[in-house]
Amino acid sequence: MRKNLLFIAMIPMLMGFQQADRPAVSLPAPPAIAKPARVNLILTSGGKLATQISGDAGVAGRAVTANDPVRIASVSKLVTALGVMRLVDQGKIDLDRDVGEYLGWRLRNPAFPGQIITLRMVLSHTSGLRDGAGYSLSPSDSLEQMLAKPEAWDSAHTPGAYFSYANLGSPVIAAVMERASGEPFDQLMQRLIFKPLALDACFNWSGCSAERRAQAVTLLRPNGDLARDPPLAAGQSECIFTRASDGSCDRSGYRLGHNGSAFGPQGGLRISAQDLLRIAAVIKDQGKPLFSQSAFAEMIRPQWRFDGKNGDDLDGAFYGYGLGIDLQPDGWMGHVGDAYGLRAGLWVNSATGEIRVRYATMVDEATYVGSCLDRCP
Repeated sequence: MRKNLLFIAMIPMLMGFQQADRPAVSLPAPPAIAKPARVNLILTSGGKLATQISGDAGVAGRAVTANDPVRIASVSKLVTALGVMRLVDQGKIDLDRDVGEYLGWRLRNPAFPGQIITLRMVLSHTSGLRDGAGYSLSPSDSLEQMLAKPEAWDSAHTPGAYFSYANLGSPVIAAVMERASGEPFDQLMQRLIFKPLALDACFNWSGCSAERRAQAVTLLRPNGDLARDPPLAAGQSECIFTRASDGSCDRSGYRLGHNGSAFGPQGGLRISAQDLLRIAAVIKDQGKPLFSQSAFAEMIRPQWRFDGKNGDDLDGAFYGYGLGIDLQPDGWMGHVGDAYGLRAGLWVNSATGEIRVRYATMVDEATYVGSCLDRCP
Protein backbone atom coordinates (compact mmCIF):
# COMPACT_ATOMS: atom_id res chain seq x y z
CA MET A 1 0.00 0.00 0.00
CA ARG A 2 2.86 2.37 0.91
CA LYS A 3 4.53 1.58 -2.43
CA ASN A 4 1.36 2.44 -4.29
CA LEU A 5 1.05 5.76 -2.46
CA LEU A 6 4.67 6.60 -3.24
CA PHE A 7 4.13 5.92 -6.95
CA ILE A 8 0.97 8.03 -7.04
CA ALA A 9 2.82 10.88 -5.40
CA MET A 10 5.53 10.71 -8.07
CA ILE A 11 3.06 10.93 -11.04
CA PRO A 12 2.98 14.77 -11.21
CA MET A 13 6.80 14.81 -11.12
CA LEU A 14 7.02 12.26 -13.94
CA MET A 15 4.49 14.15 -16.00
CA GLY A 16 6.51 17.31 -15.48
CA PHE A 17 9.64 15.63 -16.80
CA GLN A 18 7.73 14.37 -19.85
CA GLN A 19 6.40 17.83 -20.61
CA ALA A 20 9.82 19.40 -20.21
CA ASP A 21 11.43 16.88 -22.55
CA ARG A 22 8.75 17.18 -25.26
CA PRO A 23 9.80 19.57 -28.10
CA ALA A 24 7.63 22.69 -28.47
CA VAL A 25 5.11 22.52 -31.32
CA SER A 26 4.65 25.76 -33.30
CA LEU A 27 1.40 25.98 -35.23
CA PRO A 28 1.47 27.88 -38.52
CA ALA A 29 -0.01 31.35 -38.28
CA PRO A 30 -3.33 31.75 -40.10
CA PRO A 31 -2.98 33.57 -43.42
CA ALA A 32 -3.41 37.30 -43.18
CA ILE A 33 -6.74 38.56 -44.48
CA ALA A 34 -6.86 41.73 -46.51
CA LYS A 35 -8.96 44.55 -45.16
CA PRO A 36 -11.72 45.94 -47.42
CA ALA A 37 -10.62 48.97 -49.40
CA ARG A 38 -12.56 52.20 -49.10
CA VAL A 39 -11.62 55.09 -51.35
CA ASN A 40 -13.59 58.34 -51.21
CA LEU A 41 -12.61 61.46 -53.12
CA ILE A 42 -14.68 64.64 -53.00
CA LEU A 43 -13.73 67.66 -55.07
CA THR A 44 -15.67 70.68 -53.87
CA SER A 45 -17.05 73.39 -56.11
CA GLY A 46 -14.16 75.55 -54.90
CA GLY A 47 -11.59 73.02 -56.09
CA LYS A 48 -10.64 71.62 -52.68
CA LEU A 49 -10.02 67.87 -52.62
CA ALA A 50 -11.05 65.86 -49.57
CA THR A 51 -9.94 62.22 -49.34
CA GLN A 52 -10.83 59.29 -47.10
CA ILE A 53 -8.80 56.19 -47.94
CA SER A 54 -8.44 53.01 -45.88
CA GLY A 55 -7.90 49.29 -46.22
CA ASP A 56 -5.81 47.09 -48.48
CA ALA A 57 -5.47 46.86 -52.25
CA GLY A 58 -6.65 43.25 -52.14
CA VAL A 59 -3.41 42.02 -50.57
CA ALA A 60 -2.99 42.01 -46.79
CA GLY A 61 -0.61 44.72 -45.70
CA ARG A 62 -0.55 46.56 -49.03
CA ALA A 63 -2.43 49.77 -48.37
CA VAL A 64 -4.74 50.95 -51.14
CA THR A 65 -4.10 54.37 -52.68
CA ALA A 66 -6.14 56.70 -54.87
CA ASN A 67 -3.71 56.00 -57.70
CA ASP A 68 -4.24 52.21 -57.80
CA PRO A 69 -6.25 51.06 -60.85
CA VAL A 70 -9.35 48.99 -60.14
CA ARG A 71 -11.99 47.24 -62.22
CA ILE A 72 -14.62 49.91 -61.77
CA ALA A 73 -17.60 47.79 -62.94
CA SER A 74 -20.53 49.61 -64.59
CA VAL A 75 -18.97 53.04 -64.26
CA SER A 76 -17.37 51.67 -67.46
CA LYS A 77 -20.68 52.26 -69.26
CA LEU A 78 -20.39 56.00 -68.66
CA VAL A 79 -16.88 56.09 -70.10
CA THR A 80 -17.99 54.01 -73.10
CA ALA A 81 -20.77 56.56 -73.66
CA LEU A 82 -18.19 59.36 -73.72
CA GLY A 83 -16.53 57.51 -76.59
CA VAL A 84 -19.86 57.24 -78.39
CA MET A 85 -20.49 60.96 -78.06
CA ARG A 86 -17.10 61.74 -79.59
CA LEU A 87 -18.11 59.67 -82.64
CA VAL A 88 -21.51 61.40 -82.71
CA ASP A 89 -19.77 64.77 -82.61
CA GLN A 90 -17.55 63.68 -85.52
CA GLY A 91 -20.58 62.63 -87.58
CA LYS A 92 -19.61 58.94 -87.59
CA ILE A 93 -22.60 57.76 -85.56
CA ASP A 94 -26.26 58.78 -85.82
CA LEU A 95 -28.08 58.04 -82.56
CA ASP A 96 -31.42 57.50 -84.33
CA ARG A 97 -30.26 55.30 -87.20
CA ASP A 98 -31.21 51.62 -87.31
CA VAL A 99 -28.43 49.85 -85.40
CA GLY A 100 -28.60 46.97 -87.86
CA GLU A 101 -27.30 49.27 -90.59
CA TYR A 102 -24.06 49.64 -88.64
CA LEU A 103 -23.82 45.99 -87.65
CA GLY A 104 -24.50 44.62 -91.11
CA TRP A 105 -27.38 42.41 -90.02
CA ARG A 106 -31.00 42.94 -89.01
CA LEU A 107 -31.48 43.60 -85.30
CA ARG A 108 -35.04 43.29 -84.01
CA ASN A 109 -36.91 42.29 -80.89
CA PRO A 110 -38.63 39.06 -82.00
CA ALA A 111 -41.83 40.23 -80.28
CA PHE A 112 -41.78 43.57 -82.18
CA PRO A 113 -40.25 42.79 -85.59
CA GLY A 114 -41.48 46.03 -87.15
CA GLN A 115 -39.74 48.34 -84.65
CA ILE A 116 -36.18 49.42 -85.41
CA ILE A 117 -33.61 49.50 -82.61
CA THR A 118 -31.54 52.68 -82.35
CA LEU A 119 -28.37 53.45 -80.43
CA ARG A 120 -30.33 56.05 -78.47
CA MET A 121 -32.54 53.25 -77.16
CA VAL A 122 -29.58 51.01 -76.33
CA LEU A 123 -27.66 53.76 -74.53
CA SER A 124 -30.72 54.67 -72.45
CA HIS A 125 -31.67 51.05 -71.58
CA THR A 126 -35.04 51.39 -73.31
CA SER A 127 -34.31 49.11 -76.28
CA GLY A 128 -35.83 46.02 -74.69
CA LEU A 129 -32.54 44.16 -74.39
CA ARG A 130 -32.29 41.84 -71.39
CA ASP A 131 -29.52 39.76 -69.84
CA GLY A 132 -31.48 36.51 -69.96
CA ALA A 133 -29.25 35.08 -72.70
CA GLY A 134 -26.04 36.37 -71.08
CA TYR A 135 -23.82 39.20 -72.22
CA SER A 136 -20.21 37.97 -72.08
CA LEU A 137 -19.11 36.30 -75.32
CA SER A 138 -15.88 34.48 -76.14
CA PRO A 139 -14.03 35.66 -79.30
CA SER A 140 -15.55 32.82 -81.31
CA ASP A 141 -19.12 33.65 -80.26
CA SER A 142 -21.45 35.71 -82.38
CA LEU A 143 -23.36 38.70 -81.06
CA GLU A 144 -25.85 38.23 -83.88
CA GLN A 145 -26.63 34.69 -82.71
CA MET A 146 -26.98 35.76 -79.09
CA LEU A 147 -29.38 38.56 -80.00
CA ALA A 148 -31.52 36.15 -82.03
CA LYS A 149 -32.51 34.39 -78.79
CA PRO A 150 -35.93 35.41 -77.42
CA GLU A 151 -34.57 35.47 -73.85
CA ALA A 152 -32.30 38.37 -74.85
CA TRP A 153 -35.40 40.58 -75.22
CA ASP A 154 -38.37 41.98 -73.33
CA SER A 155 -41.46 40.63 -75.07
CA ALA A 156 -43.93 42.75 -73.09
CA HIS A 157 -42.91 46.32 -73.93
CA THR A 158 -42.39 48.17 -77.20
CA PRO A 159 -38.75 49.19 -77.78
CA GLY A 160 -38.18 52.76 -76.65
CA ALA A 161 -41.04 52.80 -74.15
CA TYR A 162 -39.76 50.98 -71.05
CA PHE A 163 -36.54 51.26 -69.01
CA SER A 164 -34.81 48.11 -67.82
CA TYR A 165 -31.10 48.13 -67.03
CA ALA A 166 -29.18 45.50 -69.02
CA ASN A 167 -25.51 44.74 -69.58
CA LEU A 168 -26.16 43.24 -73.00
CA GLY A 169 -26.59 46.68 -74.53
CA SER A 170 -22.89 47.46 -74.03
CA PRO A 171 -21.62 44.79 -76.48
CA VAL A 172 -24.08 46.20 -79.04
CA ILE A 173 -22.72 49.71 -78.44
CA ALA A 174 -19.11 48.54 -78.74
CA ALA A 175 -19.87 46.61 -81.94
CA VAL A 176 -21.47 49.71 -83.49
CA MET A 177 -18.47 51.80 -82.49
CA GLU A 178 -16.13 49.30 -84.12
CA ARG A 179 -18.09 49.18 -87.37
CA ALA A 180 -18.49 52.96 -87.52
CA SER A 181 -14.81 53.66 -86.87
CA GLY A 182 -13.02 50.64 -88.33
CA GLU A 183 -11.07 50.18 -85.07
CA PRO A 184 -11.28 47.56 -82.29
CA PHE A 185 -12.99 48.86 -79.18
CA ASP A 186 -9.94 48.77 -76.89
CA GLN A 187 -7.75 50.76 -79.27
CA LEU A 188 -10.59 53.10 -80.17
CA MET A 189 -11.15 54.03 -76.51
CA GLN A 190 -7.44 54.72 -76.12
CA ARG A 191 -7.59 57.14 -79.05
CA LEU A 192 -10.91 58.77 -78.16
CA ILE A 193 -10.68 59.06 -74.37
CA PHE A 194 -7.57 57.95 -72.54
CA LYS A 195 -4.78 59.46 -74.63
CA PRO A 196 -6.46 62.90 -74.99
CA LEU A 197 -6.85 62.97 -71.20
CA ALA A 198 -3.32 61.56 -70.62
CA LEU A 199 -4.69 58.64 -68.57
CA ASP A 200 -2.98 55.29 -68.07
CA ALA A 201 -6.35 53.51 -68.13
CA CYS A 202 -7.76 50.73 -70.27
CA PHE A 203 -10.47 48.14 -70.86
CA ASN A 204 -9.50 44.61 -69.78
CA TRP A 205 -5.88 45.77 -69.36
CA SER A 206 -5.50 46.33 -73.11
CA GLY A 207 -3.44 49.50 -73.47
CA CYS A 208 -2.39 49.96 -69.85
CA SER A 209 1.30 49.94 -69.03
CA ALA A 210 2.91 46.99 -67.24
CA GLU A 211 3.61 49.31 -64.31
CA ARG A 212 -0.07 50.18 -64.14
CA ARG A 213 -1.10 46.53 -64.10
CA ALA A 214 1.33 45.86 -61.25
CA GLN A 215 -0.54 48.45 -59.15
CA ALA A 216 -3.94 46.80 -59.65
CA VAL A 217 -6.39 46.44 -56.82
CA THR A 218 -7.15 42.73 -56.48
CA LEU A 219 -10.89 42.25 -56.03
CA LEU A 220 -11.86 39.80 -53.30
CA ARG A 221 -15.11 38.30 -52.07
CA PRO A 222 -16.17 39.18 -48.51
CA ASN A 223 -14.59 35.92 -47.28
CA GLY A 224 -11.26 36.72 -48.93
CA ASP A 225 -11.68 34.51 -52.01
CA LEU A 226 -10.25 35.87 -55.25
CA ALA A 227 -12.76 37.53 -57.58
CA ARG A 228 -10.68 39.37 -60.22
CA ASP A 229 -7.21 40.70 -61.05
CA PRO A 230 -4.85 38.60 -58.92
CA PRO A 231 -1.33 39.93 -58.30
CA LEU A 232 1.01 38.99 -61.16
CA ALA A 233 4.57 37.75 -60.77
CA ALA A 234 7.36 39.65 -62.52
CA GLY A 235 7.11 39.15 -66.27
CA GLN A 236 3.73 37.44 -66.02
CA SER A 237 0.91 38.56 -68.30
CA GLU A 238 -2.75 37.75 -68.80
CA CYS A 239 -5.33 37.63 -71.55
CA ILE A 240 -6.57 41.11 -72.44
CA PHE A 241 -10.03 39.97 -73.53
CA THR A 242 -12.55 37.23 -72.84
CA ARG A 243 -10.89 33.89 -73.56
CA ALA A 244 -12.16 31.52 -76.24
CA SER A 245 -14.23 28.53 -75.16
CA ASP A 246 -11.11 26.32 -75.32
CA GLY A 247 -9.22 28.67 -73.00
CA SER A 248 -7.00 30.13 -75.71
CA CYS A 249 -6.18 33.82 -76.03
CA ASP A 250 -5.51 34.62 -79.69
CA ARG A 251 -6.36 38.05 -80.99
CA SER A 252 -5.35 37.36 -84.58
CA GLY A 253 -8.85 36.26 -85.58
CA TYR A 254 -10.70 39.17 -83.93
CA ARG A 255 -13.46 40.50 -86.19
CA LEU A 256 -14.71 44.08 -85.84
CA GLY A 257 -18.36 44.32 -84.82
CA HIS A 258 -18.76 40.56 -84.55
CA ASN A 259 -18.53 40.21 -80.78
CA GLY A 260 -18.66 43.52 -78.93
CA SER A 261 -18.12 42.15 -75.43
CA ALA A 262 -14.50 41.00 -75.71
CA PHE A 263 -13.00 44.03 -73.94
CA GLY A 264 -15.73 44.50 -71.34
CA PRO A 265 -17.47 47.73 -72.41
CA GLN A 266 -20.10 47.02 -69.75
CA GLY A 267 -17.70 46.77 -66.80
CA GLY A 268 -14.10 46.03 -67.77
CA LEU A 269 -12.57 49.49 -67.35
CA ARG A 270 -9.43 49.57 -65.20
CA ILE A 271 -8.80 53.03 -63.85
CA SER A 272 -7.75 54.69 -60.61
CA ALA A 273 -9.98 56.88 -58.45
CA GLN A 274 -7.57 59.74 -59.13
CA ASP A 275 -8.02 59.34 -62.89
CA LEU A 276 -11.78 59.06 -62.49
CA LEU A 277 -11.68 62.64 -61.24
CA ARG A 278 -10.42 63.59 -64.70
CA ILE A 279 -13.30 61.69 -66.32
CA ALA A 280 -15.70 63.47 -63.99
CA ALA A 281 -14.16 66.81 -64.96
CA VAL A 282 -15.24 66.20 -68.57
CA ILE A 283 -18.82 65.98 -67.34
CA LYS A 284 -18.39 69.02 -65.11
CA ASP A 285 -16.96 70.97 -68.06
CA GLN A 286 -19.85 69.95 -70.34
CA GLY A 287 -17.84 67.69 -72.63
CA LYS A 288 -14.62 69.65 -72.84
CA PRO A 289 -12.03 68.84 -74.09
CA LEU A 290 -13.50 65.74 -75.76
CA PHE A 291 -16.62 66.92 -77.57
CA SER A 292 -18.93 69.85 -78.13
CA GLN A 293 -21.33 71.36 -75.63
CA SER A 294 -24.23 70.46 -77.93
CA ALA A 295 -23.21 66.79 -77.91
CA PHE A 296 -22.93 66.93 -74.12
CA ALA A 297 -26.39 68.50 -73.85
CA GLU A 298 -27.79 65.60 -75.86
CA MET A 299 -25.98 63.10 -73.66
CA ILE A 300 -27.47 64.40 -70.41
CA ARG A 301 -30.95 65.12 -71.80
CA PRO A 302 -33.34 62.75 -69.99
CA GLN A 303 -34.34 59.89 -72.28
CA TRP A 304 -36.33 58.33 -69.44
CA ARG A 305 -37.79 59.48 -66.14
CA PHE A 306 -39.44 57.04 -63.77
CA ASP A 307 -43.17 57.71 -63.43
CA GLY A 308 -43.99 54.67 -61.31
CA LYS A 309 -44.82 52.29 -64.16
CA ASN A 310 -42.62 52.99 -67.20
CA GLY A 311 -39.64 50.94 -66.12
CA ASP A 312 -37.81 48.99 -63.45
CA ASP A 313 -36.16 51.46 -61.09
CA LEU A 314 -34.46 48.65 -59.12
CA ASP A 315 -35.99 49.63 -55.78
CA GLY A 316 -35.25 53.31 -56.20
CA ALA A 317 -31.71 53.01 -57.56
CA PHE A 318 -32.69 54.67 -60.86
CA TYR A 319 -34.52 57.98 -61.12
CA GLY A 320 -33.73 59.01 -64.70
CA TYR A 321 -31.32 58.15 -67.49
CA GLY A 322 -29.67 59.93 -70.40
CA LEU A 323 -27.29 58.45 -72.96
CA GLY A 324 -25.11 56.18 -70.86
CA ILE A 325 -25.43 58.46 -67.85
CA ASP A 326 -27.55 58.02 -64.73
CA LEU A 327 -29.54 61.10 -63.67
CA GLN A 328 -30.27 61.37 -59.96
CA PRO A 329 -32.28 64.01 -58.04
CA ASP A 330 -30.83 67.39 -57.08
CA GLY A 331 -28.68 67.71 -60.19
CA TRP A 332 -26.43 64.68 -59.65
CA MET A 333 -25.35 62.72 -62.73
CA GLY A 334 -22.87 59.91 -63.24
CA HIS A 335 -22.98 56.16 -62.76
CA VAL A 336 -22.89 53.38 -60.18
CA GLY A 337 -20.82 50.18 -60.38
CA ASP A 338 -21.45 46.78 -58.81
CA ALA A 339 -19.48 43.59 -59.54
CA TYR A 340 -17.04 41.11 -57.96
CA GLY A 341 -17.53 42.47 -54.45
CA LEU A 342 -16.95 46.09 -55.53
CA ARG A 343 -19.41 48.96 -55.24
CA ALA A 344 -18.50 52.24 -56.89
CA GLY A 345 -19.92 55.58 -57.89
CA LEU A 346 -18.84 58.57 -59.97
CA TRP A 347 -21.05 61.63 -59.55
CA VAL A 348 -21.02 65.26 -60.65
CA ASN A 349 -23.46 67.92 -59.50
CA SER A 350 -24.57 70.02 -62.45
CA ALA A 351 -25.56 72.94 -60.19
CA THR A 352 -22.59 73.17 -57.82
CA GLY A 353 -19.83 71.42 -59.79
CA GLU A 354 -19.00 69.13 -56.86
CA ILE A 355 -17.46 65.76 -57.83
CA ARG A 356 -17.67 62.53 -55.85
CA VAL A 357 -15.66 59.41 -56.72
CA ARG A 358 -15.79 56.45 -54.39
CA TYR A 359 -15.59 52.70 -54.18
CA ALA A 360 -15.54 49.91 -51.62
CA THR A 361 -14.37 46.31 -51.99
CA MET A 362 -15.29 42.98 -50.37
CA VAL A 363 -18.96 44.00 -50.26
CA ASP A 364 -21.53 41.25 -49.78
CA GLU A 365 -23.51 40.83 -53.01
CA ALA A 366 -26.72 40.68 -50.97
CA THR A 367 -26.19 44.28 -49.85
CA TYR A 368 -28.53 46.78 -51.51
CA VAL A 369 -26.76 48.40 -54.44
CA GLY A 370 -28.11 51.93 -54.24
CA SER A 371 -26.16 54.67 -56.01
CA CYS A 372 -22.91 55.09 -54.03
CA LEU A 373 -23.72 58.81 -54.14
CA ASP A 374 -23.71 59.65 -50.44
CA ARG A 375 -21.77 56.56 -49.39
CA CYS A 376 -20.83 53.08 -50.55
CA PRO A 377 -21.79 50.02 -48.47
